[in-house]
Amino acid sequence: MKIQIIVGSVREGRVAIQVAEWMQQALADFNQAEIELVDLKQWNLPIYTGASPLALNRNYSDPLQQKWSEKILEADAYILISPEYNHGYSPALKNALDYLGTEWKNKAVAFASYGSSNGARSIEHLRAVTVQLGLIDSNLSLEIRDIFARTKAQKFVGNEFEQKLLVSIAAQLVELAQKLK
Repeated sequence: MKIQIIVGSVREGRVAIQVAEWMQQALADFNQAEIELVDLKQWNLPIYTGASPLALNRNYSDPLQQKWSEKILEADAYILISPEYNHGYSPALKNALDYLGTEWKNKAVAFASYGSSNGARSIEHLRAVTVQLGLIDSNLSLEIRDIFARTKAQKFVGNEFEQKLLVSIAAQLVELAQKLK
């Protein structure tokens, strides 16, 4: 069983990587699944302009798209991290989701976000898109409060509530992913 934590921000000075690193560390002892951090900044996916990935049915001529497909297929579930940008989620994350088609189908997903509404609007928009892509919404999310006050030291550390919630989210993702197999 594998859960990928997908870092959905590529901006300079981004907080999402701090949240993802905390998540990975917080789940270090989680023995129900392998936890992998997938950073979209490292993937550097250009704006997708190709044919509909659904129509291509995993027959990608672009080597980067094929490699992205293979990476996403490795996981059984995902935690998508996105800041809230202008009442929505990160365009880099939208692009990464749109790069693929059937790879997302019947995979469990949960969300983590932060921002002016603690990320609630970002998650709301992500839910609509991920369901359309065939991901199975676990109905689980981590909305982080006061993110900017908590990251002044360039390191995010979740509080006790967030730690327990994250472990619960991971356990429930594993349970849902097992049912979907």
